Amino acid sequence: MELSKEHCEQLFSVLRLRFEKNMARHKGFHWEPIQARAEADQKKLLALDKMEESGGEPDVIGYDEKTGEYIFCDCAAESPKDRRSFCYDLAALESRKANKPEHSVVELAEEMGIELLSEEQYHHLQSLGSFDLKTSSWLKTPPEIRKLGGAIFGDRRFGRVFIYHNGADSYYAARGFRGMLKI
Repeated sequence: MELSKEHCEQLFSVLRLRFEKNMARHKGFHWEPIQARAEADQKKLLALDKMEESGGEPDVIGYDEKTGEYIFCDCAAESPKDRRSFCYDLAALESRKANKPEHSVVELAEEMGIELLSEEQYHHLQSLGSFDLKTSSWLKTPPEIRKLGGAIFGDRRFGRVFIYHNGADSYYAARGFRGMLKI
């Protein structure tokens, strides 16, 4: 699948405006090389479009010195609306006997071509602003926690970032997930 020229222009217009409005997230960066990298990789461009279309409001939050890639992250104030009410992963989804959610966050992120945020990445995002004041976001869960049936999520309450745990098969209308994409 490929995005039309018009759709790409519209997407880049939205992304550039957000980039310019939020320079504190990426001090010293310039938009032109970022757009050029995105235009050069159709697969990543599609993933970026999916982040935008599902309400993530992606923006650049860093640069990976090792790979030379720019890091986009969902910067919507709250966990993206179209990515809520899902349990953690396929195993959790299949373990539910009743009231199964529509999807799981790990598989949906994979389908979108993005990665779930780790605890460290979530804390970095929260250092750039205040996110998830009313919602929460599932995070990449360490294998030792997942083996025991749990999964972790984060939010910001009372001026602090909290990381919590829940059963991986749980899901809530106010819990979604944020993604990251390196371009």
